[in-house]
Amino acid sequence: MIELFTHGGILMYPLLLCSLIAMTLIIERTLFWTASGIDRGRPLMDRVLTLSAQQNWEEIRNITQGSKNCVVRVLVSGILHRDYSPVKAMESAAADEIFKMKRFMGVLDTIITIAPLLGILGTVVGIIESFDMLGASGIEDPMAVTGGIAKALITTASGLTIAIVTVFPYNYFNARIQRAAQIIEKYATSFEIMHEQHLTDHDSCERRRHEN
Repeated sequence: MIELFTHGGILMYPLLLCSLIAMTLIIERTLFWTASGIDRGRPLMDRVLTLSAQQNWEEIRNITQGSKNCVVRVLVSGILHRDYSPVKAMESAAADEIFKMKRFMGVLDTIITIAPLLGILGTVVGIIESFDMLGASGIEDPMAVTGGIAKALITTASGLTIAIVTVFPYNYFNARIQRAAQIIEKYATSFEIMHEQHLTDHDSCERRRHEN
């Protein structure tokens, strides 16, 4: 590996940097999604909706305290602002959660794009050097030319490898973001409908009380 890296030329250094950044961000995003607890937090999310229907706000505060579940945090934001504008509060909280989920995704996307380009650039530079050698030595030493081209292809192979290895977790993380957004929307809508129903029932009770 060290020999291949050395033969690849100077552009192997930015490719190495790209690979290190990609590996670091993939690990960071994997830990983020592992800690998010969306999949295993379904019982808690359903429990919050059930307690909201019962208007048991104290119990909700107890069971959600310190929760890292993004859906629960969005629901709690709506509950805390239930007397003012719960929908806008949940929209704002959801936007913040989605922003956290998309963190570093742009960097991974850039690495997927730029790594093959750096590899191709390294190959082009290597081929130019090989043709310079051909011009200097003629066809008396063809092995030097072919060897130079073979070395030049190392950067292309490295860039493509980095892009291919990065694109799979990148697509996986994007799928998780879309799925999380759908779950947030589902539970926020359920809470919104429930809250509006409570307001409607309350207004009906008040009208009947005044009529009596």
